[in-house]
Amino acid sequence: MKLSGYRCAKCEHDVCEVAEMRATGGVLSKLFDIQNRKYSTVTCARCRYTEFYAVESSMLGNVFDFFVGR
Repeated sequence: MKLSGYRCAKCEHDVCEVAEMRATGGVLSKLFDIQNRKYSTVTCARCRYTEFYAVESSMLGNVFDFFVGR
């Protein structure tokens, strides 16, 4: 995927892959397997350098993750 204005910080390549990642935040969220942190990732197609960007996570999505993860 070619994002407008994207340029890799390491190799200056202009093609990247965009994805989403979820992670747990604290002890209780790890204990109950609630993934309350959401990130967008941008990975360079050439050198695989990846940048993470925090994204707002909704409470409804967190509750849904809790029941689906079980």
